[in-house]
Amino acid sequence: MSTFQGIPAEAFAFYAELENNNNREWWLEHKDSYNSLVREPLTALLSELEPTFGPGKIFRPNRDIRFSQDKSPYKTAQGAFASAQEGVGYYLQLSADGLLVGGGYHSHSPAQLVRFRNSVDASGTGESLRRIVDAVAADGFAVEGEKLKTVPRGYARDHPRGELLKHKSLSAAVNLGQPDWFATPGAVQEVARLWERLRPLVDWVGRHAAP
Repeated sequence: MSTFQGIPAEAFAFYAELENNNNREWWLEHKDSYNSLVREPLTALLSELEPTFGPGKIFRPNRDIRFSQDKSPYKTAQGAFASAQEGVGYYLQLSADGLLVGGGYHSHSPAQLVRFRNSVDASGTGESLRRIVDAVAADGFAVEGEKLKTVPRGYARDHPRGELLKHKSLSAAVNLGQPDWFATPGAVQEVARLWERLRPLVDWVGRHAAP
């Protein structure tokens, strides 16, 4: 595994070009650029972060177009995930818009959702999550996730944590644009610093809403 030296600014330009040339011919012609600008440096970055945040995974660049009206074959962003638990962990995304850093969980099963709601409903664990979410939002992260429009059935409409009960998944993320440090070895420390700010949320989810 090569030592991480940074992710070149040309990686953002690669995705800007892909947005205008999302076809197999262009991709095959530029696949070496994808490997050298995106996949290889991201792999090295995740390797250096693994001891603290868990094994990393880079998502496939191909889109699943079987049930989509949009038949463009490639994703216009490269996602990566680091986790010590299935489905719960830390996220990176690289696109023409820049770098996104996040954490939490996105997928959910019925049993997982029951555990999450029970923990939000309980005053101790629920208030702990509310404080975590408030702190994450105050720190500049956008709190996200799949949500119901109303408080789920079985809970009071005026529940003190009604907004959290609406969540079926829960994550937080921040868009950073194209930070200068991303092209340097110091990106390891910068990403780690941001992920550490999300650790309370990831840890809570890992205890109370993991698969």
